[in-house]
Amino acid sequence: MAKCVLSYYLNHVHDPDIKKIVEYALNLSKTFVQKIKNIFIQDQFPLPVGFSSEVVNIEAPRLFVDEFYLHYLQYSGKAGMSLYGAAIPFVTRKDVRDFFVDCLNGTVKLMVDVNDTLMEKGVLMNAPAIPVPEKVDFVHKQNFLHGFLGDVRPLHGLEIAHLYDNLNNDVTSRALIVGFCQVASCDTIRKYFEGGKNINSKHIKMMSDKLVKDNLPSPSLLDHLVTASTVSPFSDKLMLFHKIDMFSMKIREYANGASLNGRRDVGALYARCLLDISLYVEDGANIMIGTDGWSSRRLQLIGIG
Repeated sequence: MAKCVLSYYLNHVHDPDIKKIVEYALNLSKTFVQKIKNIFIQDQFPLPVGFSSEVVNIEAPRLFVDEFYLHYLQYSGKAGMSLYGAAIPFVTRKDVRDFFVDCLNGTVKLMVDVNDTLMEKGVLMNAPAIPVPEKVDFVHKQNFLHGFLGDVRPLHGLEIAHLYDNLNNDVTSRALIVGFCQVASCDTIRKYFEGGKNINSKHIKMMSDKLVKDNLPSPSLLDHLVTASTVSPFSDKLMLFHKIDMFSMKIREYANGASLNGRRDVGALYARCLLDISLYVEDGANIMIGTDGWSSRRLQLIGIG
């Protein structure tokens, strides 16, 4: 999937700095696929049926402007690092472990280059800095956990960082799905994308409200990085798979935020977000399988019907 998407991006990038990063990301994807293929062939393991060049039209008009590619690679790079880092401790077979180590190292370089370029171009959306504490302090009262009633403390550093990181993910996800909505040919899949856009919008508002209450800024939307093109560069199948994969990664990121949170209201926010995403991903899986997973209750949860 990444090979198909990045091949199209590379054909529609003008900025030389961004082009260099997209080329590197595409070469990483090609290398990863070939290494996996070699391991499978060595063990006579059936090769998975992936996406072919037929699902992408690299000559289709530009759907996103150059800056979007950096935000997209930031999102996908974080997702890759999370997956590779989680795999390494579980793998004992040397060649497979070495493969994941190589994947992690290559993706770390990608992330460094992406963030440096975003910063150089003045478009890096980073969490706000917090004041350096005057001394070490300890929690002495139960109201440290409050969030709904009573004396509610300000958000601490990790809560701010994860809210901001998840907001960054959601604004990137929303921009991508706005583009997919414009070009999808199947009504069912377009309707599914509209539901995903509604979820993104709802979660962006929920998390932004938490930051605003503490007088903190939140990332801006990236919808303006989507062009007006209605010619699809990708098949509906690829776009559906991509959004299911992207929303599945949100489950991991929301759970990470919840695990490092200390306020009940923030914990409840992540719980609601996890419910929305879990139902949405399941409905997407039902569409891929070919069954009707669109119950009226779920349609209401994602803002349709």
